[in-house]
Amino acid sequence: ARGTPAAGFPPGRLNSAVGLDLGPEDVSDYDPNVLSDPQWPCGKHKRVLIFASYMTTVIEYVKPSDLKKDMNETFKEKFPHIKLTLSKIRSLKREMRSVGEDCGLQPATIAMAFVYFEKLVLEGRLNKHNRKLVSAACILLAAKISSDLRKQEVIHLIDKLEERFRIGRRELISFEFTILVALEMALYLPESKVMPHYRRLVQQQL
Repeated sequence: ARGTPAAGFPPGRLNSAVGLDLGPEDVSDYDPNVLSDPQWPCGKHKRVLIFASYMTTVIEYVKPSDLKKDMNETFKEKFPHIKLTLSKIRSLKREMRSVGEDCGLQPATIAMAFVYFEKLVLEGRLNKHNRKLVSAACILLAAKISSDLRKQEVIHLIDKLEERFRIGRRELISFEFTILVALEMALYLPESKVMPHYRRLVQQQL
């Protein structure tokens, strides 16, 4: 049942100090566009002008550091249960994509990993201690479920994840099950949840 800890895990945490927090939010109606909404960086620097027959948006010039701060503050106000900033979440996704591409994973596979990752983010399960393990485990699970990888390819992917996220392979491999439990074994995803991420990944390659 949703919200019930898996057998063998203490209540309030899954696994250990770097396990997954029990998320308070239900994302059964997960929206793949929430964390990728281009409006996030605008924040208070956006001004909407409404005229008789049309509406336009003007974004004033602002220093990138101020824009980043404003974006993170706006995000925190909307999602107070999420323990990471939006800029950190997006940075982790860039790392996930980079590792995936380095290992020859298809955009569809990386898109699946993004869905796993964002679901856990929106449930409030990530924190500064587990964020790298979660990111790496999501890529590893997506690669295994969507690709016909040979043993050497899996080993190469684990090596790259270990190097990029600075984590131990034993910890990563054991953390796979933690992520699997958190996702309620639902690794096969509907196309409607994956395609928005897939389109963005393909467009960024052009």
